[in-house]
Amino acid sequence: MRVFIVGTGNMAGGIATRALAGGHTVRLIGTDPVKAATLADALGERTPGADVAPAVPDAVGSADVVVLAVPFDAARQVVTEYGDQLAGKTVVDISNPVDFSTFDSLTVPADSSGAQQLAEAAAPGTHVVKAFNTTFAGSLVAGEVGGLPLDVFIAGDNAAARDQVAELVTSGGLNPVVVGGLRHARELEGIQLLHMALQTRPEGHGWMSAIKIVAP
Repeated sequence: MRVFIVGTGNMAGGIATRALAGGHTVRLIGTDPVKAATLADALGERTPGADVAPAVPDAVGSADVVVLAVPFDAARQVVTEYGDQLAGKTVVDISNPVDFSTFDSLTVPADSSGAQQLAEAAAPGTHVVKAFNTTFAGSLVAGEVGGLPLDVFIAGDNAAARDQVAELVTSGGLNPVVVGGLRHARELEGIQLLHMALQTRPEGHGWMSAIKIVAP
């Protein structure tokens, strides 16, 4: 797949690492072209032979999957600015609309989620899928925690888009867990709110823990 990642931070690097491990093409874009080029170079060194490079905004038209590896407010701005360029595409929202000053609440109404609000702001036909919001950047680079592959929880209303994200996850060595429609993004964001809050405690796990479903 051609994976277009908006963002040049740690999460962009982590998701790009998994996508490249799965043999996909990755293009990066951020507000600073130098950071995009630097990240592309670092990813290329990490995965020799990988097809990774910076991109320009118009390149989103050639993408199979667009990953919004940016905070919630920035993601909302991106889907508005790209508009019809995202119509018909799978758009992955990894954000968590968390009050980062307290880590004790989400900043969206109780009957909604960040992902649902992005879907409402996006052009008609844009297939927003919630995924990667419960994973941390360091563990994404490693691909596992404690010897176990990461679970990536996936929520979306379009089955084909969910399957496309699940394929991206599986090819990168991770375990996809499809939870259902986009309405379940609220629960995923709430779970990660607690997960993030735990990292801020003295006994936290240094942003390297993972949420996983374990069954016999």
